[in-house]
Amino acid sequence: MLVLAGIDEAGYGPLLGPLCVASASFRVHGWTPGEPAPDLWDLIGAAVSREPGDKRGRVPVADSKRLKLSNSLKRKHPLTHLERGVLAFLGTSGVSFESDAALFEHLGVEPEPHAWYTGSQPLPLARTSEQLAIDAAQLTRAMEKAGVELLELRCAFVGESAFNETVRRTNSKAETTARAVGAHLRRIAERYGGDAEATRVVCDRLGGRTDYAGILARELKDDGVRALGVSPKACRYESPGAGVRVTFMPDAERWHLPVALASMAAKLVRELSMARFNAYWGSRMPELKPTAGYRQDAHRWLDDAAAELTPDERRAMVRLA
Repeated sequence: MLVLAGIDEAGYGPLLGPLCVASASFRVHGWTPGEPAPDLWDLIGAAVSREPGDKRGRVPVADSKRLKLSNSLKRKHPLTHLERGVLAFLGTSGVSFESDAALFEHLGVEPEPHAWYTGSQPLPLARTSEQLAIDAAQLTRAMEKAGVELLELRCAFVGESAFNETVRRTNSKAETTARAVGAHLRRIAERYGGDAEATRVVCDRLGGRTDYAGILARELKDDGVRALGVSPKACRYESPGAGVRVTFMPDAERWHLPVALASMAAKLVRELSMARFNAYWGSRMPELKPTAGYRQDAHRWLDDAAAELTPDERRAMVRLA
């Protein structure tokens, strides 16, 4: 058996809101050691598509930036495709969710205890529960036929306070993502590691970094980490102590379904968190236009909200650049 996992983030650059880093882990039955890792898009292609407008009605799985719709659209909810993919895959394990709070708990999300994250909203937002059940059943059939099993989908929530504390302590914004990636790697290694050839993790590249041996040695507590191949296209490592192989590559969500699904989960959690943020501040200032938290609009939002924000609230919500 082969374990394939992917890790990706959403919200690294914005000024407001959380950084979310997610992982998706799959088990592939019937894999023969020594063979290349299979392409999950091919294995379960009867139920998934890389395109959101698939004519066969398959579940879209792709980079979250491609699947997140514009907030200005009126015909479709902007989270239509992200919600469908994440909830359908989770549905293959027989679980469903009536609220974002229930989804967060299942994903291991722990929002920081700021007032603007305490609300909740019902799910699903875009599809009906019956439609999602059909999607999950379609996925289940394809995955069972291909010998593919979703082991878990998890998301780390790095709130503003934790983000800023890491930046102050390390003088590096990149460390916020690196440490969240490390937490996922340790969990994957503890649960599924042991045979490095049979436990493989792919991560989207962390900024412009080209050497990850030090990060892996630190996060996996393994001084024996060794490079298997380092190039602009991919940096591959093996951790004998943790029993995993880890690859960092640019645009990993384009080439590996687990990374794409992780990207979708991270983006969905961030967007749902920002919906809570905007609902809270909208209740205090009904005239305040919502924000996605990205830098230019975040400055607009902070200016618009200046009369209502206390100095402590402003310090607590603005992330360090």
